[in-house]
Amino acid sequence: MATLLEMAAEIVAAHASTTNMTKEELVSELSDVYKALTSLEKGGVVSSEESEEPAVSRNKAFGKDKVFCMICGKGMKTLSRHLKAAHSMTPADYRKQFDIPRSQSLVAKSYSETRRKMAIDRGLGEKLASARTSSTKKK
Repeated sequence: MATLLEMAAEIVAAHASTTNMTKEELVSELSDVYKALTSLEKGGVVSSEESEEPAVSRNKAFGKDKVFCMICGKGMKTLSRHLKAAHSMTPADYRKQFDIPRSQSLVAKSYSETRRKMAIDRGLGEKLASARTSSTKKK
C-alpha cells in the first residue's frame, strides 16, 4: 500500500497536470493534501469550514495584476468564479468572512482597467445614455 506522502504526491500531480501552478503553489497544495490525508487516517474529519487565519493578508490579496484568494492563496484575475467552484462560496459570504468592504473590487486592477478601456473604445457608455434618454422620451 502506498504511503500517505506518495498518495498526496499522486493527487497533487494529477491536479498539476491540468492546472498551471507555481513551485510555491505545488508545495503548499502538497502540504495541504498530506495534512488532510493524515487527518482522515487518524479517524478525524477534514473540516469543511475554512481556517480562521487567511492564507494571504488583505493588503497583499488585492494587487495590480492579480487578486489572491484569502482562503487558499491562489492568484487570478477575478475571484467570483473561483470562490463558487473551489470553495462553494458567494462573493458576499467571502466579503463577510474576511471583512472586505463592498467598495473593494474582487478583480485585479489591471483587468478592470482593460475592461473599462474596451467599454470606452466601443462607446458603450454613450450608447447606454442614448438608450436611456430614448426610453424616457417614449413614456
